[in-house]
Amino acid sequence: MYISIKGHPDSRSIYILKATYENRHRSSRIVAKLGSVKELSKQHKDPMAWAKEQLKKFKQEYATGAVSVIYDPNKLIMNGIQNCYNGGYLFLQKIYNELSLGDICGQISKRYNFEFDLTEILSRLVLSRILYPASKLATLELSKKFFEHPKFELHDIYRALEIISKETDYIQSQMYLSSLKVSKRNTGILYFDCTNYFFEIEQEDGLKQYGHSKDHKPNPIVQMGLFMDGDGIPLAFSMFAGNENEQQHLLPLEKKILEDFKLARFVVCTDAGVSSLTNRKFNDKPGRGFVTTQSVKKLQTHLKEWCLCPQGWRISGMAREYDLTKDELSQDTVYYKERWINENGLSQKLVVTFSPKYRDYQRNIRACHVARAERAIAKNKVEATRPTDPKRLIKTVHVTPDGEVAEKATSYIDRPIVMEEEKYDGIYAVCTNLDESADEILRVTKQRWEIEECFRIMKSEFKARPVYLSRDDRIKAHFTTCFVALTIYRFLEKRLEKKFTCKQIIEGLREMNFTRVPKEGYIPAYTRSEFTNALHEKFGFRTDTEIMTQAALRKIVKMCSTN
Repeated sequence: MYISIKGHPDSRSIYILKATYENRHRSSRIVAKLGSVKELSKQHKDPMAWAKEQLKKFKQEYATGAVSVIYDPNKLIMNGIQNCYNGGYLFLQKIYNELSLGDICGQISKRYNFEFDLTEILSRLVLSRILYPASKLATLELSKKFFEHPKFELHDIYRALEIISKETDYIQSQMYLSSLKVSKRNTGILYFDCTNYFFEIEQEDGLKQYGHSKDHKPNPIVQMGLFMDGDGIPLAFSMFAGNENEQQHLLPLEKKILEDFKLARFVVCTDAGVSSLTNRKFNDKPGRGFVTTQSVKKLQTHLKEWCLCPQGWRISGMAREYDLTKDELSQDTVYYKERWINENGLSQKLVVTFSPKYRDYQRNIRACHVARAERAIAKNKVEATRPTDPKRLIKTVHVTPDGEVAEKATSYIDRPIVMEEEKYDGIYAVCTNLDESADEILRVTKQRWEIEECFRIMKSEFKARPVYLSRDDRIKAHFTTCFVALTIYRFLEKRLEKKFTCKQIIEGLREMNFTRVPKEGYIPAYTRSEFTNALHEKFGFRTDTEIMTQAALRKIVKMCSTN
């Protein structure tokens, strides 16, 4: 900060100027105009001595970090100059680098001959997937909202996708090993499930095949198998064709975890869809185990009768047995029974629970289905399209009571089907090879909702579907970036002690925008809240001061960009 005298010799004025730097170019700006030399000479014996005193005061004010900015309401902003930036990505980028993804990309780059910066491309694909999910072209433009503008082109993204696809297994295993330095991983219990993603096309090709779509879309699909640890953080994934049986993809991915992740002792928890006998036997080994949901309807007759028998039910910690038809039941209590069974040489414990609250919930849902089925009958639309379709409760008769062909079919609610379904209301069963208490086994299964939430986040928040890519390698790379994004998001959620919802976290980061003050810094344009306070507390830096100077921003960006 210094004094300068400017103007025509007959009308010179005294100014206080401050040197500024922007994009490595030095310039200066006026901090204050003290007045004309002629007028100041009338007021002070020594105008320059007085000006130096004013300079001293301004320096003392600036020493506190205060910034004074003058805006001209008649001056237009410069054309093509960006004045708004997002800073929420910095917190995600900090975790990205804590997971050593920059180093992982560096190791990959040594094995290939390309010139683009792989870690820059991967980081922008991942961070934009969380904040601004869009196509690859749109991602390139949207990533310009960040303080660090991309230095790559669209064709570099597509070339990088080919490399990411080839190295997806390496990225997963190395990211897991790096994550052990960031946070303790709960790998004692591993959860596995599958889902699928549809494509806006009609032609089958490669991974894109027609299969059972969980979104009930008449489009080709590709399937994903995902392993998650006991804290809800993704561990590994694999992609396979939409027409393949999901049961056969648990073992290859589990073998990859055993070999690449060096995990040997864990319990695999799955739903009934992937709990084949082969998969159960694979985990019936010392140090490993399985817990899987079991369909009561598919059990052998004598086991099904045992499950539905009203006698022999217990409450945790009590020796008394209950009769579901005679004893008064507590609405909020879960009753259970257990026994060991043998299935083709595999010894496993069958644990069955009954919940009055769950029973009432299922009956309420079925009552709604009956009402919808009755409306379908009235509209003469009675063909069911899936097992959970309310029209499954409709029976259509094409003959008269005399056995002759009827001119007009008659449809009505099939009460025997309704009664048959009601027998299973409130019943839930699991099978395991663990010799643990029923409480402990059920506690494990209760966390299965988190892997369902992982799929929901990818599909809804990260907009991983529908997929518009066509080549298998690019599809695989797309889901690799979604997997990395989900892992980073889950670590952020864990660091915030799961105090905030997914919507609060993503929208909160997306709204952390900053307004550029030329040559001075950036002013936060977001609302300070409990969420932003928690972010700054957990990450050890602040962006919520009245203005963030350029020097302070450079320091934060550097901190978030290095391990």
